[in-house]
Amino acid sequence: MTLIYLNLKLHIIKRDDLDDYSSRNRFSFAVIDLLKSKNYPSNFVCLLPERIRKDKAATVFEKLFGEKSFEQAVNLLTEMLKSAEDSEVRVEIQRRLKLLSPIKEIRCDNCGKMFLPKRLKRFKHNFCGECFAKKYGSN
Repeated sequence: MTLIYLNLKLHIIKRDDLDDYSSRNRFSFAVIDLLKSKNYPSNFVCLLPERIRKDKAATVFEKLFGEKSFEQAVNLLTEMLKSAEDSEVRVEIQRRLKLLSPIKEIRCDNCGKMFLPKRLKRFKHNFCGECFAKKYGSN
């Protein structure tokens, strides 16, 4: 399947009939190809994952789009955000966009070295692994 010729869009499925749903499982984001068909589910490509991670096993979406999966997910969500009218759907799209945003490095409060945050709730300061081990004994 070549991705150059795909005309992709998101199809959001809102499930209100679930008794034990949570807000996280209430919406499904299906990636559809408008060139295949105009009717869902015959134009279904894959589901849009909530997070795109390079260290975990690849989802179908990540296998299809490879290196450009992050950019493709952000583009699909921002396009859908422009056209979404339902306030709950807009909130869910914004939540997913926030989940996709990369984690920024922060500066260690002790040595000043930049590192990815791994904050424990009981500590008020940001310490890198080395400074944390020095100060509190273990990592």
